[in-house]
Amino acid sequence: MRTSHRFARHALVVLTLALVCITVHGEGAGRAAWMQGNRVGVMTHYLADWRARTDNVPMSVESWNDLIDHFDVNALADQLKSVGASHYVLTIGQNSGYYDSPNATYDRLVGIKPTKLSKRDLIADMAEALAKRDIKLIAYLPSGAPNGDRAAREALQWQNGEHPNREFQRKWEAIVREWSKRWGPKVSGWWFDGAYWPNTMYRSTDAPNFKSFAAAARAGNPNAAIAFNPGVIPRLISVTPYEDYTAGEISDPEHVEIRRIDGGRLDGVQPHILSYLGRTWGMGEPRFATDKAVEITQAIHKAGAAMTWDVPLLKNGTIPPAFIEQLRAINARGAAASN
Repeated sequence: MRTSHRFARHALVVLTLALVCITVHGEGAGRAAWMQGNRVGVMTHYLADWRARTDNVPMSVESWNDLIDHFDVNALADQLKSVGASHYVLTIGQNSGYYDSPNATYDRLVGIKPTKLSKRDLIADMAEALAKRDIKLIAYLPSGAPNGDRAAREALQWQNGEHPNREFQRKWEAIVREWSKRWGPKVSGWWFDGAYWPNTMYRSTDAPNFKSFAAAARAGNPNAAIAFNPGVIPRLISVTPYEDYTAGEISDPEHVEIRRIDGGRLDGVQPHILSYLGRTWGMGEPRFATDKAVEITQAIHKAGAAMTWDVPLLKNGTIPPAFIEQLRAINARGAAASN
């Protein structure tokens, strides 16, 4: 009897550990399983400082709100549908301190008046337009404070570089949590940029850490797929079991290294690559001939990874025709390869 009891206890421990592994790895990979297949996603950068340079106009709260108010979500959603995109990654904001969605927690913590956050919730409006066309939305946000906004950096207690930034992280998670709760299942995932110091900032036993950061992003949608970007790394890797797909930022997608994919997963998560079709991120004319862009995409899919291509946006939030042609060709060839 004692032996059987010990065996039963041992079996229970093994089962519990197995369930923990499934919770961390299995559910995570499952959240991003919709990325599998030969359809590509599209990313765009719509950022205040980038628009100021492109349009050659100074940025202000008034001009930023005017830009966001005239961003044509339905026209862009129609374009994404026409090219067969599976998902769309849209920036909330980046270094300038201007964001395209209101957030009361951010305004309370930062205290900048008038707020540099738009009155219109572009993320919510974009998500609604995409949902009608069966396209998923992923929100882009840096892991750090806006480096170009000194007042915000200081208020959020952010130190750029290899610092624990624990007080900042608590504040940033609260900001992310508000957005997540408001958007709920409308937002299918997050792509967090700038997780450049994972050991220093996110791998502590106690919160804030990767676990608490991911929990904040999933506060409104437990099925949200999350990636943390450690920077441009030629070898595709996952940085934590608390992400669901690899961020996969790569400048030269022809030479990305994709290894050790097992059962469609890489170290427990969905393999994914992100690169740009223009001259650089969000800018310039196409850098590849269309046949070459198709070839690169098909090679990445054949290796077992999902693909997202970044393209520029016009002032009204639509994609230039040259990139529409390339994206349409990429997805058409991918669909043909699946048949």
